[in-house]
Amino acid sequence: MYHSVAYEPLTQITNEEEGKWLSNREDGKGEFFNSNINNPHGMNMREPVANTVPRNKNGILPYRLRIADLEGSALVENPVELSDEVLAEGGQLYIQYCSACHGAQGEGDGKVGEVIGGVANLKGGAYKELPEGHIFHVITHGKGRMGAHGSQMSIERRWKIVHYVKQEIQK
Repeated sequence: MYHSVAYEPLTQITNEEEGKWLSNREDGKGEFFNSNINNPHGMNMREPVANTVPRNKNGILPYRLRIADLEGSALVENPVELSDEVLAEGGQLYIQYCSACHGAQGEGDGKVGEVIGGVANLKGGAYKELPEGHIFHVITHGKGRMGAHGSQMSIERRWKIVHYVKQEIQK
């Protein structure tokens, strides 16, 4: 079976005794399967692709709740400590990612919100009572007309936006 070079990182071969050889008709010797017992499947350590969100870089555990786990998200606590710097950065991130729909003050009156309608007013009604974990879950996976933003920003940035929403917009 043919495998392209991109899927066969064989740069770790140092000794034929290490790893496993599979049968091959051409040379009768076989195809090298794994050359490093510390790195199974023959993969090399690689840098993440540019403009992607790295996982666990800041020591925050990955968010493992799925889309259907909205009820369970209410129990999740914000791991980012609240500070003036966190609120300032959360405000900048809110303007960058959220204000187009929710508006600068969180009243659902952003430019996109005017067109599509039904955007949440974060200042009113039941939205003020939502726990931080619920807000984080909705930012991550989306809900209703709101799309998922988990792939666009890191876990830490999403939690900073949650702090900003709870401390500044919903105060």
